[in-house]
Amino acid sequence: MVTTDSTVTSRAPEVTRRMAAAATAFLASLSEEQRGLAQFPFEGDERYAWDYRPTPRNGLRLINMKRQQQETAWALVDAGLSARGARQVREIVALEPILRETERVELRLNRWVRDAELYWFSVFGEPGGAAPWAWRVGGHHVGLHFTIVDRDLVAPMPLFFGANPAVVRHGPRVGHRTLAEEEELARALLVGLSPAERGVAQVSQTAPPDLLTEWRPRVEPGLLPVGLAYGAMSGEPRQQLVRLIRHYVERTTDDVAAHEWARIERAGLEPITFAWAGPEQAGQGHYYAIKGPTFMIEYDNTQNGANHIHSVWRDFTNDWGEDLLAAHYAAAHRPR
Repeated sequence: MVTTDSTVTSRAPEVTRRMAAAATAFLASLSEEQRGLAQFPFEGDERYAWDYRPTPRNGLRLINMKRQQQETAWALVDAGLSARGARQVREIVALEPILRETERVELRLNRWVRDAELYWFSVFGEPGGAAPWAWRVGGHHVGLHFTIVDRDLVAPMPLFFGANPAVVRHGPRVGHRTLAEEEELARALLVGLSPAERGVAQVSQTAPPDLLTEWRPRVEPGLLPVGLAYGAMSGEPRQQLVRLIRHYVERTTDDVAAHEWARIERAGLEPITFAWAGPEQAGQGHYYAIKGPTFMIEYDNTQNGANHIHSVWRDFTNDWGEDLLAAHYAAAHRPR
């Protein structure tokens, strides 16, 4: 596997300062009991726990915060994500009551409670100090994980966005789409391929029922289909693949996105592959995976009549800031 020096492409001091200030303000707004739920040690297994299903998890829920505390919690999201990324997260959360009504209208039985305040916020370690720290936001279809090392190095993955319903079919917001670009950019890429190229990229006529990597703490390249390489594409599909990758990367703030894109370029665009499963027609269950030397993107829209999106951006070696932490700990133990 090709690797890059994450410490070269991960420095974002302005972003990490904003995140530290937001995390500090969030913790300061909490009572002692609330802080006991919201803050964890940096070391240990809890930081690696995540799930995009509506399952209970550790942290402090929005429903257990006062309005002003909720505002400080959302300020942390705003500090780590771009304006578009932060807006999309709020739209995903706002889908919960719409989903509740959709399931009522369509007589869909489920065991989950749909509530826009069932999202958990967590801070690991002490924000802003020399020691590594991290923060997490999790709940149904939201998975944000930012790790900060040596004060100004940041790793923004795993980063998960989902949407159910992807297209609202009932109520006053009927027709509203969440995460539309994630589908449209990929479909435009597929349709723009030559028949021969499409024959390589389209790995199956049937899409898998969920992300192949699910909510695993770590992912390996072999979990994903290969598909068609960037180096084997003609000009316009190459540009479309870059647009699609950057769309995921640019869920984060400008500085972080620029550094992460530079890291992808340093590892090389030629071997990046795009694989599609399912029919080409819109409205049918479909899936795609993008795999590069250092990163992966995975997307599916198969459940609930192909109206239920999962999408994730991950790194093979730097999820949870593992590359950054390895360099940090190696430097700390280096002979003086």
